[in-house]
Amino acid sequence: MAGRLAPFLAVPLAILVFLLPGWLGGVHGAFTVIAIMAIAAYGLDIVVSDLGEVSLAHTVFFAAGAYATGLLATRLGANGWLTLAGALAAGTLIALVLGLITLALREFVFSLVTYAATVVAAAVAHNWDVLGGSDGVSGIPTLDLPLGPLRLGATNDVQLWPFAFGLLLLTLYAVRQFRRSRLGAMAMMVHLNPRLATMSGIDVRRVRLGVFVLSAPFSAVAGWLYAYQRAYVGPDLFETYFLVLMLTAVVLVGRRRLLAPLIGTALIIGQERFLSFGGDINAIILGGALVLALAVLPGGLDGLFRRAFARTAQPAPHSDRRPVAQS
Repeated sequence: MAGRLAPFLAVPLAILVFLLPGWLGGVHGAFTVIAIMAIAAYGLDIVVSDLGEVSLAHTVFFAAGAYATGLLATRLGANGWLTLAGALAAGTLIALVLGLITLALREFVFSLVTYAATVVAAAVAHNWDVLGGSDGVSGIPTLDLPLGPLRLGATNDVQLWPFAFGLLLLTLYAVRQFRRSRLGAMAMMVHLNPRLATMSGIDVRRVRLGVFVLSAPFSAVAGWLYAYQRAYVGPDLFETYFLVLMLTAVVLVGRRRLLAPLIGTALIIGQERFLSFGGDINAIILGGALVLALAVLPGGLDGLFRRAFARTAQPAPHSDRRPVAQS
């Protein structure tokens, strides 16, 4: 019954979320950032939750999408459709190269190599003049998406929010369809039992490469929109903050839950925007949330609530002994 009602409940819920920034007093900027970073986190979520690997390179895909957007828009005057194509191509190409390099690596070594790729990419961004060096790329024009006689665009956060929300809905649909697809099923089998997957005729390396490459466009398209939202792209995109934010968003609520990365991102960005204690304290809170989720709550908040509900729903123990009749 719940599965049949879900599509009917999703529509009014989506409308409610779309209208919420205006009802809360025009907090469209915060909601736009939440949507963008949630999309980036979904790219990582596919690798962590479905493939069972911890990639530390998704900030590279995020930054690649942003840099491609900034460079094409400022130096070639490309419109939003062309920068979108460039962002997707940049993220996918880097993921393909990195995926081929890490094809035979698993777990700890895989994470180390992907982190090394992030360090190398950050050094390149800081020192390569083509990418603007340490100054980055500034003066990115506003989003412009010509569509025949129409010219869709956004000059501020209020106008950018519908695009961010639409991309978020597309991301949720794409992740849901992936997990129902043959590739998603094979990824879970590779995750849970690689030997059994191999014995079943599954090419483990091809599946791992396919999922890794598939995850990159999510983070890259988030970088595309983030470049327009900030109107600036710089080496700060490779900072640990973005990586920790994505990882925390993925594991905080629970793995393989469709809305988990979105809720996790909303909790993180919401705290920073509406309950901020300053940059250093916010960083401690973010890092502490990641440690808490990994060390204390391996099932995330979802697992905690399920265990608490199971305890409250458990019937009280009763004795089978009957009272002795008194004469």
